[in-house]
Amino acid sequence: MLTVVAFVIALGLLIAVHEYGHYRVAVACGVKVECFGVCTLPLGSPDSASRFDRFLWWISKPVLRWKPRRQHPGQDTEFSIGLFPFGGYVSMLNEQVAPVAPEERHRAFNTKPLRQRAAIVAAGPLINLLLAVLLYSVVNWVGVQEPSPVLGQPVAGSLAAEAGLKGGERVTRAGFGGELSEVASFEDLRWRMTRGVIDGRDLTLEVTGPGTQGAQTLALPLGRLGASEADPQMFRRIGIWAPWTRPEIGEVMADGAGARAGLREGDRVLAIGETPAVDGPQLRELIRASVNGKEPRTQIWRIERDGQIVNLEVTPEARQEGDAWVGRIAAYVGSAPEMVTVRRGALDGLWHGVVRTWEVSVLTVRMLGKMLIGEASLKNISGPLTIADYAGKSASMGLTQYLIFLALISVSLGVLNLMPLPVLDGGHLMYYLWEGLTGKGVSDAWMDRLQRGGFAVLLIMMSIALYNDVTRLLG
Repeated sequence: MLTVVAFVIALGLLIAVHEYGHYRVAVACGVKVECFGVCTLPLGSPDSASRFDRFLWWISKPVLRWKPRRQHPGQDTEFSIGLFPFGGYVSMLNEQVAPVAPEERHRAFNTKPLRQRAAIVAAGPLINLLLAVLLYSVVNWVGVQEPSPVLGQPVAGSLAAEAGLKGGERVTRAGFGGELSEVASFEDLRWRMTRGVIDGRDLTLEVTGPGTQGAQTLALPLGRLGASEADPQMFRRIGIWAPWTRPEIGEVMADGAGARAGLREGDRVLAIGETPAVDGPQLRELIRASVNGKEPRTQIWRIERDGQIVNLEVTPEARQEGDAWVGRIAAYVGSAPEMVTVRRGALDGLWHGVVRTWEVSVLTVRMLGKMLIGEASLKNISGPLTIADYAGKSASMGLTQYLIFLALISVSLGVLNLMPLPVLDGGHLMYYLWEGLTGKGVSDAWMDRLQRGGFAVLLIMMSIALYNDVTRLLG
């Protein structure tokens, strides 16, 4: 239930903000706005002979309509709210849509100067980006609890292992091209690694910790991976995928493999077979590797329990993840990581909100570009099911995590709407660019062709996103 509520609130809010951008700038430019709909679209007909048209009408019809008594001069806008958060619209007086009375012509959208029409169209995506700046700033001001940048033992054969990391090191600074800055948390470090992989740049780390005399500088050759490997397994290939935690057993699920073997909450795992357990992330890897093909592998675990050493024979359950089979014990593995509160002052928090919005926007554009030319996998496209899943998870983790999720989706909505597809705001801006360069608008024939092509591309993207969602949920 939390997932549904969080998803509806997230999309409803972002749609409302996007359409309000169009509405407010239209009013400021003297355009008459006839309808402002949130979570509803002017689709279908209740009297249509087509079942599909009647279905579209039913799911897009508003459940609440009203006209405010006090409106902006020259406005008589009807506001409406629908039940399903799949879209919104701002309907403006426009001679290209319906006849306009001569006395109202000066309020029609199509009669306005090019710069005003472009401003009205661009306002929706831009206000989504401004909302992201605000949300990131609020998170910076309130503060968020995140794991400290203390590294778990790197995955064997990974980039981190090759760079000489052993586990337990604290990352103090990191950067590209020799320009290092403070690393506030483990999530901050993950963000920088993501940027490095997509941009094809090596990341320099300054670390302190076990076995080091003062600060040590080393390089992570992220450029070797390439954007095509920016997928959920990327951090495992890098080798830095989880913060350091004690190799302890947390909550044990009843009737699971761990419970059947006699594991208890609070057990400290010293070794699995002949391999010592160094920390929580490495212990999880050892458990995942406890299979021979599709068959689980029984091993002797050495446990420290209440000051005594206990040996247990543990047989995990074999589960399939994608194309691989891994071991699972149905228990929480690893203690809670060391946490740090990341909080910033008023101006610093606002500036970091602007910087993070810019970085996420640039990263999104680059990723889309690399997917377009085949340098990145289309598996990175997510749809409504994945968004709903993350909405529920972030909401369950607290307000700040939910605000971060909203900011990320708001950036995505803003950037995607600026794409030069005819059915999106970016496509209309391309029309206006053509009009500005040639002095005449796009012909109706070309407009129809471009709209059809844009809709086809959008439909393909939506299909890929839905396929990826289902694959993730089932896999």
